[in-house]
Amino acid sequence: MMSVDEIWFLFISFIQSVLTPGWRQNQVLIVIGLAVACYCLHIVSGRMIENRVRAREGWSKLQLRMIVQVKRRMGLIWFAVLAGGLYMIMQQITWPSRSYFIGLAATLAAAWTGIGYATRLVRNRTMRRLVTWALWIYVTLYFVGVSDEVSTFLDDLALEVGEFRFSVLMLITAAVVIGALFTMARVVSGVTASRIRSNEDISPSMQVLTVKAVQTILYGCAFFIGIKAVGIDLTGLAVLSGAIGVGLGFGLQKVVSNLVSGVIILLDKSIKPGDVISLGETFGWINALGARYVSVVTRDGREYLIPNEDLITGQVVNWSHSNDFVRLDIFFGTSYGCDPHLVRKLAIEAATDVDRVLSHPKLPVCHIVGFGDSSVDYILRFWIKDPTGGLTNIRGNVYLALWDIFKEHDISIPFPQREVRMLEDAADSGFHGTSR
Repeated sequence: MMSVDEIWFLFISFIQSVLTPGWRQNQVLIVIGLAVACYCLHIVSGRMIENRVRAREGWSKLQLRMIVQVKRRMGLIWFAVLAGGLYMIMQQITWPSRSYFIGLAATLAAAWTGIGYATRLVRNRTMRRLVTWALWIYVTLYFVGVSDEVSTFLDDLALEVGEFRFSVLMLITAAVVIGALFTMARVVSGVTASRIRSNEDISPSMQVLTVKAVQTILYGCAFFIGIKAVGIDLTGLAVLSGAIGVGLGFGLQKVVSNLVSGVIILLDKSIKPGDVISLGETFGWINALGARYVSVVTRDGREYLIPNEDLITGQVVNWSHSNDFVRLDIFFGTSYGCDPHLVRKLAIEAATDVDRVLSHPKLPVCHIVGFGDSSVDYILRFWIKDPTGGLTNIRGNVYLALWDIFKEHDISIPFPQREVRMLEDAADSGFHGTSR
């Protein structure tokens, strides 16, 4: 293995050979010329691709993303193609050594392009940039032929405490291996999750539980396999696990309670995504089930993150637990001069004509519930099957339908009436002073 001084000496020698007229200098000039030409081609071809995309409609998001990635790397693609073609031609017409640097440049351009596309699997932008630069540096050192020397140098930069040894090379290797395993785990979990969600035989709550379990297993295996692959002793984690256990016992009771409550909710299927629930003053439908909380979206667009523990220990009204049928009641009154048989018939007819009100198998019904001071009191009951569409709006529509049909048939709705008497002589009424 070469030392750092030897690597530096080779670098200085290469610079000097490039500055000296000869085939090395010619190859460097050819590479620079190809780079300039490919930059111009990158601009021209990028505009052509953009005009092509704008002229055609109906592109999917996936196609547009792929086109954007191709457009960004057109310079490297052109360089890899032109430099590779020139290298193959020069291999046939002259000595192989006279085209070595051109072939090396073409290989690096092709490798960098492939890395750019492969790292798109990493979602986090910062992590994606780190992985991209790390792979670029590694493939460059590998094809130049100094990867072993650089590895030895990084391995010498180590922290040693007794039998424990941790080097920079081990840190980089662990980051690369764990990152690659996590990426694979994310891809596999994504494919598995899509398969599970598309299976209609599995209930929504079991789908969420299965997806969470698969993700936990895959990411846990990726972490421990990555740690073991780089040679880190896992027995050292025993102390860490003990510390975590103490922390769970004292400071993370609520967190653990919410985690366990979330598992219980998924297992007993009491709540699932899409259910309409009422918890205190919060009324909405469940958007997602998390490990710590449940996301509930209300009609006004607010999203409440309710801890799982509150759903286990508190009283929850699930409007769609066993079925989607929801009965709504509205109260109204009519004057004593109106025929109650006609009022009931008209009320049922008005409710039936409103959208979202079910007419089969559950019909609207209307009953007299009492004789009030100034009106005959009724209750109108009707059923809906889509509580996620709102309750207040459907009640308002039914009230409006009652108003229209009562007005059409001269059914009067009584209201409190007050009589005001003007007293001319306050003394005759037994009062002293002026009344108003």
